[in-house]
Amino acid sequence: MSTSDVASMRSLSEISEEETVRLSIDLVAAARRNLGFLRLVTESQWLQERPNILESIRRYDQLWMPLISDLSNGSNPPMILPPLDIEWVWYCHTLNPVSYRQYCESRFSKLIGKAAIFNEENEEYALNRCKGIWVQRYPTEPFENESDDSNLQNPVSTVHEELLKEVSKQRLCLYTKFSEPYYSEIVYLMAARQRYKGFLYMMLKFADSCSVLVPTSDILLMWITHQSYPTAYTLDTKGLEEEMRKVVGGWENVKEEDVENTNKLWERIFDQPYEKAGGLAIGKAVDLKPPIYWEVTDTDVNAKYSSMLPRFLLEVCLTVRLKQKMKPLSWDASKEFLRLQMVRCHRELKIDRPLSKFTSQRWQKALHLYCEFGTKGMVLEVRQRGGGCIKGSSLRESVTFLWNDLLRAPSLNFAKEIDQKVRVATSITPPVQASYLLKCVPDRVSDDSGAMISDVILRMNQYHPQEGRWLSRTVLDHAGRECFVIRFRVGGGFWRRGAETPSAVKWEDRIIEIREGRWSYVAGSIGRVPVQRKW
Repeated sequence: MSTSDVASMRSLSEISEEETVRLSIDLVAAARRNLGFLRLVTESQWLQERPNILESIRRYDQLWMPLISDLSNGSNPPMILPPLDIEWVWYCHTLNPVSYRQYCESRFSKLIGKAAIFNEENEEYALNRCKGIWVQRYPTEPFENESDDSNLQNPVSTVHEELLKEVSKQRLCLYTKFSEPYYSEIVYLMAARQRYKGFLYMMLKFADSCSVLVPTSDILLMWITHQSYPTAYTLDTKGLEEEMRKVVGGWENVKEEDVENTNKLWERIFDQPYEKAGGLAIGKAVDLKPPIYWEVTDTDVNAKYSSMLPRFLLEVCLTVRLKQKMKPLSWDASKEFLRLQMVRCHRELKIDRPLSKFTSQRWQKALHLYCEFGTKGMVLEVRQRGGGCIKGSSLRESVTFLWNDLLRAPSLNFAKEIDQKVRVATSITPPVQASYLLKCVPDRVSDDSGAMISDVILRMNQYHPQEGRWLSRTVLDHAGRECFVIRFRVGGGFWRRGAETPSAVKWEDRIIEIREGRWSYVAGSIGRVPVQRKW
C-alpha cells in the first residue's frame, strides 16, 4: 500500500452526502417493506405458474401502466398500489432501469415512479383506493388475477417476452438471498445503507479502477430496493449511468477475479474488510452452513411455555491483517498464533489460527461462525508456543469484543490492534431468535404423588409408605434451567425402609406425563414435581 493510498483512505462514517450520492428515499424503511413483499411473493405459489405470470404481464402492460401514467402528475406518484401480481411484474421490470426507462419513455413520454408507502395501514388504504379507481376504469376486468390455461394459447408479444424474461430470472433466486431473519432488523438495515453509500462513493470516485463491481448481499439489498423506486433512483444516480452498468446483478454469473478486485478496491479506500457477517459477495460459495432453518423459526413457536428462555444466535466474521513496517527479525510468526474463546460459557471452546497464514497486504478471513448471544462476546489472544511446558503456550496480549458494543458500532463491525502487530476486524449480524436447545437428563425415581423416593420424603410424611414407581427425566433449556419434568409410570406397590419391592404394571397401564416448571426442592436435590400438568 502506497503513501497516497493511506492518505486517501476514508472511514465510512466520515463520508458526507456532498461527497457521495444523496439518497432521496428512506432506504431502511423501503428495504424492510421490500423484504416483506418478496416473502409474500415467494409464499404465493400461484404466482410461479406460467399462465398466471402471462396474465399478470398482460394486466401490467395493458391495464396498470396506462392507468398509473394518467394518474401520475409530475414527479409525485399517486398514493395507490396495484394487486400483488401486477406489483410483482412492476417490481421485476424496475430492476432493469435502462429497459424500464426506455419502455416508459416510448409509451408514455415520461418516467413513471412508485409511491413510497412503507406503513401497513397506508398500504391497505392505497390498495383499496386503487381498487375503487380500477373498477371505474375497467368494469369488465377483475381486480385480482383470474387467469386460466387458455392464456397459454395466446401469442406472446415482444414486450411480454421481455417482461417474462425479467420475471423468470428474479422469481427463483431473489428472496433466497435475503431469507435469514436478521435482514429485517433495523440495525442491520441501517448498517447496510451506510455500506451502500460507501459503495456509491467508491463508484463515484474510483470506478475506473475496476471493470466489474460485485456487491455484497447487504449492498445488493439496498441497490435493488433503490432501483425499485425508479424516479428516486434516476434522480439520485444521475451522471452515474455508465458506472452503474458495471455492477453485477444478483442473478448474474460472478467471476472470482471480479470479487477479488472489488475487495481490493474497497480495502484500499476504507481500510476495512469488504465482506462481513451477513454481507458476503454475491455469487461466492458460502462456507458457513446455517445451524437452523430460518424460514420456519423466525417466530417464537413456543411462546406459550413461560418456563423456557428464548435462545438467540448471531453470525460472526473475524478477519485479520498484520501491521505494516514490522521488522522481519523482530518476531517469529511461526511460533505465534491467535486463539478465540468466549467471554462467558463454553470455556472448553478454543479455536487457534497461526499468524504465519496472514499478511500485511490484505484482510484475510480467520473465522466465520454462529455464536450464542448469551456468550456476551469473544476474547482474542495472541499466544506464543513454548510457554511453561513443551506443548504449552504463553499469552502475549488479548482483546475483547462484546456483542453489545458491536451492535452499536458503525456497520456492525470495528477493528482492534493486538500486540502492536496484528489488526483484527470483527463483524456480526443482529441476534435473532433461534430454535430452542433442550437437554434431557435422568433424575430420581418418584411416586404416584410426584415426590422423589427418599428417606427425606418418608420422614416428612411421618413414614407413610410411598406408593407407585415413576421413572423421571428433567428437561433443561440452553441456559441449564429446568423447563419440564417428564415421568413414566412403570410400577406399583409401596416402599418404606424394608424389603418391599415394586410390582411391574401392564404395558397398557403405563402412563407418560409432562409437567411444566422445575422441581420443588425440599432438601438438597430431593423434591416434588411441578404442579402444572401439560399432558
